[in-house]
Amino acid sequence: MNPTVTSIDGIEPGHELDHYRIDAPVAESAMTRTFRATDLRDGRTVALKIPHPSIEADPLALERFRREEEIGTVLNHPDVMRIYHEAHRSRLYMVMEWCEGHSLDQILKEKGKLPPERAIRITLGILRALEYIHQHGVAHRDLEPEHIMVDDEDRIKLIDFGVASQQGAKRLTFTSLGQVVGTPEYISPEQVRGKRGDARSDLYSTGIMLYEMLTGTTPFKGSSPMAIMNARLVQNIPPLRLPEFPLAAQLQEVICRATEREPRNRYASAHEFGLDLEHLDKVGVVERAEPVKPEGAKPKSPSRVLLYAAIALVPILLFLLMLLLAH
Repeated sequence: MNPTVTSIDGIEPGHELDHYRIDAPVAESAMTRTFRATDLRDGRTVALKIPHPSIEADPLALERFRREEEIGTVLNHPDVMRIYHEAHRSRLYMVMEWCEGHSLDQILKEKGKLPPERAIRITLGILRALEYIHQHGVAHRDLEPEHIMVDDEDRIKLIDFGVASQQGAKRLTFTSLGQVVGTPEYISPEQVRGKRGDARSDLYSTGIMLYEMLTGTTPFKGSSPMAIMNARLVQNIPPLRLPEFPLAAQLQEVICRATEREPRNRYASAHEFGLDLEHLDKVGVVERAEPVKPEGAKPKSPSRVLLYAAIALVPILLFLLMLLLAH
């Protein structure tokens, strides 16, 4: 009989946790470790997410972990990872569906970029998942390639609801701003400004991922997280270079609509986003340009420009400060 584990420090492959055999470690974050495991009752493969002992002593982090489980157990869709309710546990852990395949992040690191047809196919899967969770009052708020699993037939699974929000649920106050806003390359402008983020923020992140799948790079660059986040507040999406794809201009238009700086100007829903992506030949292309300064407007003094720049950078500086304090 394999030893039963009661502490995360003792969990190793071959050990048992209740009626689950630990098979292999899969991932580790500052808050949790995830293992592939086997349910000894029926042989089913699952994933177990187990919080570090320090998290169990932090009421806010513990509430976040419980919120993720609560959200996951009410979602049931082929493109969304299931979280299974487990009533009797000897310690705190989460039982999740085992998702075959590789993360989109791994695929992009290996391939660099994807053919437009494949990028569109994967994005449509993401949008189906988003349409479902949004209809159930859930916003993911941390969409990035690492949180998209893709199998051999390009079916996707949306995973990791660690910072998701649920309509009607109590707002959580996190110890680190970095835990709220997500990853600098993919977060929406409103999240950069310190707002909570919602379904429209998910559409923005999806637009960024589509651009990355097509080009092999995210659209906004910088030497630091601050520079990357500041770029999305003042720059437009760079043009796509897809000479072999006949509907490149329409595809660029779809991405621009998804990644408008103001949420009200984006697609109204994942369904609307998906319809345009499925029918690119019907998408009208709008000429886009940077805002033009009104005629006769006086140039701002250097001191005023610096003041405005400082004000715009306040939320970004707070993000970096809280991120440093969290480590």
